[in-house]
Formats: sequence, structure tokens, C-alpha cells
Amino acid sequence: MPPRYRVIIPSVSRRRLPEVSCNILPPVRLKALIVERTVPLEFEPLDQFLQRRKKLSEIESLGHAPYPHKFAWTHTARQVAEQFGHRTADQLSSERVEVRVAGRIVALRPHGKAAFAHLAGDGARLQMYIKLDVVGEQAYKLFQLLDLGDIVGVSGHLFRTKTNELTVWVEGLELLNKALLPLPEKWHGLADVEMRYRRRYLDLIVNERAREIFLRRAQITRELRRFFDERGYVEVETPMMHSILGGATARPFVTHHNTFDMDLFLRIAPELYLKRLVVGGLDRVYEINRNFRNEGIDAIHQPEFTMLEFYQAYSDALELMDLTEELLRGLAEKVCGSAKIKYGEREIDFSHFERLSMRDAIHMFWPTAAGAAPSVAELARKGGPRGAVARYNAFARSGGGETIDDAGTRSDGELTGDLFEAVAEGHLIQPTFIYDFPTEISPLAKRREDDPSLTERFELFIAGMEIANGFSELNDPADQERRFRAQVEKGGHDMPKEVDTDYIRALSHGLPPTAGEGIGIDRLVMLLTDSHAIREVILFPLLRAEAPEGTSAEKSAGEGEPPK
Repeated sequence: MPPRYRVIIPSVSRRRLPEVSCNILPPVRLKALIVERTVPLEFEPLDQFLQRRKKLSEIESLGHAPYPHKFAWTHTARQVAEQFGHRTADQLSSERVEVRVAGRIVALRPHGKAAFAHLAGDGARLQMYIKLDVVGEQAYKLFQLLDLGDIVGVSGHLFRTKTNELTVWVEGLELLNKALLPLPEKWHGLADVEMRYRRRYLDLIVNERAREIFLRRAQITRELRRFFDERGYVEVETPMMHSILGGATARPFVTHHNTFDMDLFLRIAPELYLKRLVVGGLDRVYEINRNFRNEGIDAIHQPEFTMLEFYQAYSDALELMDLTEELLRGLAEKVCGSAKIKYGEREIDFSHFERLSMRDAIHMFWPTAAGAAPSVAELARKGGPRGAVARYNAFARSGGGETIDDAGTRSDGELTGDLFEAVAEGHLIQPTFIYDFPTEISPLAKRREDDPSLTERFELFIAGMEIANGFSELNDPADQERRFRAQVEKGGHDMPKEVDTDYIRALSHGLPPTAGEGIGIDRLVMLLTDSHAIREVILFPLLRAEAPEGTSAEKSAGEGEPPK
């Protein structure tokens, strides 16, 4: 066997040691170790990989280019079906239709000097029929060296077989790419869910459901843009690297800019930049953006995710609730064909949205076994939420459930938010707006005029998931500075470390009354595609590093502790 690696081990002096050739990497650990492969990488299943590579050499020896530069196609497999699928055998015979189609071979049925095959492309399949005495010996030899997964181009005319299947009568055949690895078997070759995410390219080839999800995701994004463009919003782009944390409460990813010698945070939210634009006179702006939060991973959380954020001057939170109802109802009708959609065993009805205050929701969904449900008045009194938490924790401990931690150090507003998450959030299956958030957990929202302990903020929940978060934007620079400083003083990994004075400066130039909202696109796609894990709707979700073959990781890749 020829050596697979060339290893160069530089000496610490000017003298250089000889190069070493080997078949396995040497067990040395030097900073300056240079390893170069001398043969191409090989993959499992090795027997098929080597066999297909041998076939490629035979194809080259027949005079065919192994990797051609292009193929002049006239139709995709889907276009053939859509444009000519209604034609009868007689019509195709009397009015001949010439096509040039490219696709991946997903079925082969040889019959001596003739054969059938199916090509997949553009989300459809098309049968081809090739015959030795039509294409000639050279082209038929090429066909006999093809495997499932190979990409080919064919030219010929359309006809219908005895079983009435629309088929290309092949007159010309070109290899466009030889697949050196086989496709997974249709029914059990890609059953490992994690492998589907890790090798999404295979998932898209063999799993029509995966393809449908991401085509629908693209449609959803187009419809979101259309909705806002038609209403006079301007789509913008704001920085993804921030020098100061802001716009949300989350643990960030940190990077470093070498030229400026400064640490930067990957964006956790674009909010403060978008509101600067409203200050600058762009009264209606939106951004479809990637955000990054260095937190846990579970069925509805990924550290890299997509948000829609939009801001509208001279509006308030109530107006945005109405706009959100219109947006999501129309989106469901456009994408799914109805305002009522299936999500698991339930039906979600976008034609009706419930509205509850946070305190009302806690009272409504309080567990019967936890004792008397706290009234809205009790939750509004000083110390009231603390008493409700004590009752809830006693109930949780008796049943082995999860308690609300750090109750002694948290404010009434924070405890109200904790109670809502513990007792109400999971019950909100139908579209429900939760409003009247405590000021302590809403540092960027405007206070209610009649009750400064609450803000004009809402969140939308569907199927137990938070889908949207919006509020009347705080535009008082002095109040905003006080709230920023309170966050900094509180400390913690997910809190800002300094006050964003430039944002306060921007507010001092005047932010008109403004309402803003963020909508989680990944979760919205989950709803509209009946997907129950966020990784199903992200093309390449972050996963734990793949374990070497023959070993098993303690945890499934991509699984981590859920975010708090």
C-alpha cells in the first residue's frame, strides 16, 4: 500500500530532519508538525467507495469527462411532468417533444440490451428508457457503469410506456458526476435522526418531507417580506458584532477583532440599532436577522437562530397585537391554505387570538393541588408574588417537581414572571397574547401610565411556545439609563457589563412614540410545517462534535442542558 501521509518535522535549529512517509499519523505532538496527505480521503463503506472509484477510471478510459463543466438542459423533471403530464401517448407520438433533462439516478432496472431508470430533480422523478441499438455501444457501456446516486444528463423525446408512465426515450447520455458513495436505503438507511441533521445533503435527497419543510420555510420568509414591504416598511441590515451587549438578556458568544484589539459580542438581538434608525427618521423598519446566544439546546432552542424584528413609529403595543394577528392569520392561509392548521394531535386556529394579562394567566392555570390560586389583586400587592411562590414551591417539592429558585433574592416582578413560566406557559396552545409584563423584567418597554409596576409589553404564545415579543418602546432617555444601570449593577453572565451611552444619546435626540416586535422565524416554521423539534427546520443546526467511528458519545450530539 502506498504511504498515505507525508510528515515533515522541523528542527528547532536551522537543520531540518528528513521527511517521513507513513500510512498512519505518527504519535508526535509538535507545534510545527506538518502533515500532508499523499492520497485522497476515503470513506465508508470502503468497498463501495473503491468500487465506484474504479468505475470512474473505466468511464474516463472510454473517453468521457469525469466532471464536465455544464449541461445544456431544457427542462427539469418537475417541468416535464407539469408541462407534458396531461398529454396522451397518441399526442406525444403525433407531436414529438424533445427534452434535455439532468438528474440524479434513484432507480435502475436493466433488461439486457435495454434498461429503465428514474432521475430525480427539482423535487420530482422522471423515468428514462435507454436502448443499446439507439444510443450505441459507447453510450450503453457508460450506462452499464452507472450506479444509484450518479448524476447524468439525457436527451431524447417523450413517450408513454405500456403502463402509461411518461418517459424519456434516451438518444444521448452524459455523465455529469459519479457518486463515489451510495445513497442511504430509502426505508432504513438514514433512520438515525442525528445523522439526518449532520448530513443534511443526504436527508434532502432521500427524505421528501425534509425538502418540503425547507421549501415552505423559504415561502414563509418571502411572505413575511411581502407583508412588510406592502405596508411601507424598509428592510435594513444592522451589525452582527456588537461592542456592548444589548437588546435582550442572554449569555453571548465572544470574539476578538485583531486589528482593533477589542473583544466583540455576536449579536443577541438587533433591537437597539433598529431603534436608532427610527430616531434617524426611518419610521418603519424591519430586519430578518441571525442571532446568537451561548445557552442550552433543546427542542425549541438553538444557539444560532433567525428572528424577524420590526419597528413602527407613532404606534403602541396594542396596535402591534392587531398587526400580528393580521400577519399570522394571512400567513397561515397563504402557506397552509387555511387559518386552521394541524400541529401534532391538535388543531391551531389562527382565526381567533386570546388576550390575557400575565397575572390573569397565573390565576387561571394555577394547579388545584397547590392550594388557593393567587388572585390578580394578591399578585399586584407588594410581597404577593413571593407568597404565591412559597405555595407553589411547597406543591412542587411534595410532587417531586421543579421549584422556583432564588425566591428570596428576586423581586416581585421577577417572581411573577417565574410563576407564569411555571404554571401557565405550557397551557397556551391556541394563539394567546400575554400582556402587562412587570417592569423589572422589561428593561426596554414603556411603563403603563396608570401602573408604573407594569409595562406595555406582550408575548404571543402558540402550542406552548413563545412566538413573538413586542412592546411600546421606552423613549425616555433618563428612565432608560436608570434601567440600564440597574442591569449592570445586578451583574451576571447574561447581563450587560456597561451602559450603552450612545443609545442613550440617540434617545436624547428624540425617539417618537414607537412600537417594536420580534418574531421567532424558526418556531413559526415549526408551527406551519407541523415540526416538533427546532433542528427539523434549520438546515444545518449546531451539533456536538462527531464522535470517531466505533465510539459513542455520552450525550446525543446537539443535546445539552435546556436554557433557564
